[in-house]
Amino acid sequence: MLPDISFVTVNYNGVIHTRELLLSMKRYLIDVRYEVIVVDNGSEYDETSDLIREFPEFTFIRSEINLGFAGGNNIGIIKSRGRYIMLINNDTLLLDNSVVELVTFMDKNPHIGAVSPKIHFLNPPRTIQFAGYSDLTPITLRNHITGYSQADSGQFDTPHETAFNHGAAILVSREALDKVGLMSEDYFLYYEELDWGMRFREKGYKLWYLPQALIVHKESMSTGLDSPLKRYYLARNRLLFAKKNRRGAVRILSYIYLIAIASSKEIIVSLFKKRWDLAVAVFKGVKDFIKM
Repeated sequence: MLPDISFVTVNYNGVIHTRELLLSMKRYLIDVRYEVIVVDNGSEYDETSDLIREFPEFTFIRSEINLGFAGGNNIGIIKSRGRYIMLINNDTLLLDNSVVELVTFMDKNPHIGAVSPKIHFLNPPRTIQFAGYSDLTPITLRNHITGYSQADSGQFDTPHETAFNHGAAILVSREALDKVGLMSEDYFLYYEELDWGMRFREKGYKLWYLPQALIVHKESMSTGLDSPLKRYYLARNRLLFAKKNRRGAVRILSYIYLIAIASSKEIIVSLFKKRWDLAVAVFKGVKDFIKM
């Protein structure tokens, strides 16, 4: 019998986090048929070899090169057999069996293509990272994360439609996936789940948030934009997103805003703070997009 859920998680030099996630799955996943597929995405050494002996019931795949967020997940999706596929970051944890509620919810709502659980930060405890997304504005590509950094007192415990799902935890239906296709690997890092969400919506599927399911994300509330790698891909990929998902005059205006205002401001602020590395990263991201 096919699994209800195929969990796909990507490991990149993070075997400690991946092991803790797998242990939480073994502990809490009951009353559901599931498989787990771990993709090692070009780690410095094959970290899956450390896990195979401990988790022989799970599937491990090694990519010799880092294929990025989308590329690594796509390998796992292709291998999966479940009625639903859940992409879950390796630095997340299950606290209970509530992710099973995602399957129950999707079985009752076949018009929904993807759903995300409520996501808490690990620290501070019971602090919301995600309770839904607003849509991106047409030109500036700005949006809002519902509940971000708020203490969870139950104020976002009503399921609702969301403009996008969260990249740390997305459950998609096999039927919708067959129509929408895999994630675009053009992005490598950042914006790929937003682009995927747009394609689900274009095919007529709804995206939802279900707070009856909960996971914890080890990503810190204090994580900022001080990584050149992150600045580079954000600068490049928001332009790529505009290219793929905006048309006509709106696309041109978005290009103008993102290059002349958003990226220019980031470069100036970085130079003022003497963060030459960040300024160079933003400049290179814009330049590399133009060359694409």
